[in-house]
Amino acid sequence: MTDSAAIAAYWNAAAPAFDDEPDHGLRAAPTREAWAGLLASWVPPGPADVLDVGCGTGSLSALLAAAGHRVTGVDLAPRMVELARAKLTAAGLAGRFLVGDAAAPPTGDRRFDVLLSRHLVWTLPDPRAALREWTGRLRPGGILILVEGRWREAGRSAAPYVAGAEALPWHGGIAADDLAAELRPLVTGLRVEDLGDHADLWGGPVTDERYALIARV
Repeated sequence: MTDSAAIAAYWNAAAPAFDDEPDHGLRAAPTREAWAGLLASWVPPGPADVLDVGCGTGSLSALLAAAGHRVTGVDLAPRMVELARAKLTAAGLAGRFLVGDAAAPPTGDRRFDVLLSRHLVWTLPDPRAALREWTGRLRPGGILILVEGRWREAGRSAAPYVAGAEALPWHGGIAADDLAAELRPLVTGLRVEDLGDHADLWGGPVTDERYALIARV
């Protein structure tokens, strides 16, 4: 099984080139606009208190802040958090970023209107516990947004993931039906949106399963 120090080291090393992936850096206008449109369809008009877990370099946090929401981002890798802070500062946007375990965000007793997680659950040693933790961080009527999939890990990174990753419960991602089944007992309603056919989101066509699961607590 992987440990948090190894995971943090991996993502620290990945941070300088992280935004080179089209859906990470959102540097191309069509990709950025596609994600901004999706977020606007999922998150009610602000300002909402949004927790972005596994925020990476803060690209989605920046879109949410630009839409007027109050954003808190959490990532295990200090270098990712540094880049996220710098990205929002450079854009003249407000955001709070914390180094910590995305599965148990270091935000104390604070509750949020929205919790967003993108491409994170496959990295977690106990994703089911994380789902319970995340739903507990939302206010009544709050929205949980999980952007996930089942993908070919090769090609997502030039370097192999941390030792023991193959033992992670959802290594390689999780299918939409399976994630919905895990989450359904924790929420009052959910829906799944297929994202695989939206090439602008990814910077080009994809052939693996990609989706968003949007749920209310």
